[in-house]
Amino acid sequence: MHSRPATVADAAAIAEIYNQGIEDRIATFETHPRDAEQIESWFGAAGLLGPYPIIVTEAEGRVVAFASTSAYRLRACYAGIAEFSVYVARDWRGLGAGRLALLSLIDAARVAGYWKLVSRVFVENTASRRACAAAGFREVGTYLKHAKLDGVWRDVVVVERLIEENLT
Repeated sequence: MHSRPATVADAAAIAEIYNQGIEDRIATFETHPRDAEQIESWFGAAGLLGPYPIIVTEAEGRVVAFASTSAYRLRACYAGIAEFSVYVARDWRGLGAGRLALLSLIDAARVAGYWKLVSRVFVENTASRRACAAAGFREVGTYLKHAKLDGVWRDVVVVERLIEENLT
């Protein structure tokens, strides 16, 4: 198993993994499946990643996990903070593929100039919370009734990790 920067050629595999997370209702408030074209838009018009790193984990010749960054807030003072997400193919959950993608994403975010990564994790998603803790994230607090998923209010835990080299 190894990780590497994602390319636009990974869009279909990323969409498939993301859609599993959407279907399982344990990792995102999204409810509509994504297709490869929608994922390709993450790479920009030239098919390049731009300022937001995306990492994939490969095993047995296929993409089995991905970790991605996106904009946190539009204000210039937050330019060094990115939101992150991690998704793992169902048959690879619990085997370290997500943790590897996340650790590699932290390194890519450091190189891209970020000083902090943040996310929100469903309270009951203990696997993601453990993976974040293992990668050095701390739980900041809980947003109660953050949003509804399928008509039910869901709480989320806010996690953050400072990227030490970029704190000066």
